[in-house]
Amino acid sequence: MKSVVVLQSNYIPWKGYFDLIHDADLLVFYDDVQYTKRDWRHRNRIKAANGPEWIIIPAGSDTNRLICEVELKDTNWQQKHWKTLRQNYRSCPHFERFESFFEDFYLGRQWTNLSEMNQHLIRNIATSLLGIQTEFLDSRAFNLSGQKQDRILELVRKVGAERYLSGPAAKSYIEPERFEAAGIELVWKDYNGYPEYPQRFPPFEHGVSIVDLLFNMGPEAPWYIWGWRQGPLYSRRLNPDS
Repeated sequence: MKSVVVLQSNYIPWKGYFDLIHDADLLVFYDDVQYTKRDWRHRNRIKAANGPEWIIIPAGSDTNRLICEVELKDTNWQQKHWKTLRQNYRSCPHFERFESFFEDFYLGRQWTNLSEMNQHLIRNIATSLLGIQTEFLDSRAFNLSGQKQDRILELVRKVGAERYLSGPAAKSYIEPERFEAAGIELVWKDYNGYPEYPQRFPPFEHGVSIVDLLFNMGPEAPWYIWGWRQGPLYSRRLNPDS
C-alpha cells in the first residue's frame, strides 16, 4: 500500500519531521499554499548554553504570498546562522563529520527563495545524512484545483497513494470521514516515546532542530528517530563502516 505524506517545507526541521518522511513512500512538498509568519517555514530552535535558542531567516512580513513565492533578499543570515551553529555545536562528538555539508549549504551559495532552500536542505539531510529512501515531489507539478481538504485528497489520488500520513496537529482541521469516503487510509503520527540522547546544556529538549541530533549522535541518529521502535536487532548505525 503506497503511503504519502504532504508537508510544507520547514527550515532545518526537528526529528519528528524526518520520522514522518521515513514512514512514507512519497513526500510531496506543499509550498503552493499561504505563507504564515512566525512559523517553522523560516525559523527553528537549537540548543544553546542558556536553553533553546531561535535562529530566524529574515523573510519579510508580507503574508500575501505563497510559501514558494517568499524571496530571501538579505543573505547575511547565512553566515550568521553558520557562525551560531559552530559556536554551539563545534565541541559535539560528530560536528566534524557534518561540518563540510553544512558549511557548503550556508557559505557555498546564496539562497534567494525560501522554498527552494528548505526543500534542498530537507532532501539532502534525509537522503545523504539519514539514509532515508523516500521519493520527493512538489505539489506544483500536479495542477491542483481544489481547496483545503479537497485539494489534499486530489493530490493523494493523483500520486496514486492509498494511505495518507499526517502529524497530530492536523487533527484540529482534518475530517477523517472525508478520507474514509475516498477510500484512503488516514494514519496519525505519534511523536511520543523518542529516547533521549547525550545532549549538551541540560535539561534535555526534544523540540529542537535535527542538527542537534546529528551533531551529538552522528551515524546513530536514525536509531533515535525511528530505529528504537524496531527492536534490538535494528542497526543503530547509518554506515557500519563509519
